[in-house]
Amino acid sequence: MPRTIDEGFRDFLTKLTPSLTETEAAKKHRVSIKTRLETDFGISRFWQIGSFGNGTSISGYSDVDYMARIPTKLHSNSSTSLAKVRESLAARFPNTGVRVSCPAVVVPFGSDSKEMTEVTVADYLRSENGFMVYDIPDCSGGWMEASPDAHNVYVRMINENLSCKVKPLIRFIKAWKYFNAVPISSFYLEMRVAKYAAEEKSILYSIDVKRVFDLFNRLELANIQDPMGISGYIKACKSEADKLVTISKVSTALSRARNAYEAEQEGKISEAFQWWNKLYAYNFPNYYK
Repeated sequence: MPRTIDEGFRDFLTKLTPSLTETEAAKKHRVSIKTRLETDFGISRFWQIGSFGNGTSISGYSDVDYMARIPTKLHSNSSTSLAKVRESLAARFPNTGVRVSCPAVVVPFGSDSKEMTEVTVADYLRSENGFMVYDIPDCSGGWMEASPDAHNVYVRMINENLSCKVKPLIRFIKAWKYFNAVPISSFYLEMRVAKYAAEEKSILYSIDVKRVFDLFNRLELANIQDPMGISGYIKACKSEADKLVTISKVSTALSRARNAYEAEQEGKISEAFQWWNKLYAYNFPNYYK
């Protein structure tokens, strides 16, 4: 059990990181989904994206995301594309409750998040700076540009420049989202934290978690411009109502992170652990004397 805050974050990271068994279980439906979409739509590429694909997933919470390259010429309206893919997968998995959750189709193979598979509909547009750019649904019937490959490289580059501490930092912020039911986009968190870290020379979790929440609070979850210059502006939340809820939860998290940091600086390690535990809805490791 941890005796220092650093050890606490180390043990917390171990808890958050999906096991090999969980990772393999998350992939078990890949082939059957891919085969169905190949048969019905002639997809030319099917690959993993999202947190599992980028090494920032949270054990027990992150679902599995794939992107399927389906020629949009078959469906001029993205809502129609999503509906047709939903229809296809519902026919293949009739007892799972397949549904649309733009920009993806969700196939819930079980009640746990790790058993949820999301398939984003995409069509290849062009290559830009060595990365493939795709059209994906914009949730209004149209299309917007995205490049998961570019974003993965962006995060990986910053992570490697900072002794591989950025992806864990992203995990710590995502853990706050999941443990506190915060209605904020995981993609927004990933890009905002990576962009924050790009300006730093080193990462110390007890300081930088606090500083990330301070950044969220000061900017009031403002849209972030895609650092790779492909997806335009990235929104924090799906609606203004969700944004208001999230801003309130950010304020609470910042207060608790500040209290934790101040207690640590004063040598009150047990108290610091208590504040981190409150921030993470009592999922942070307990202090051990």
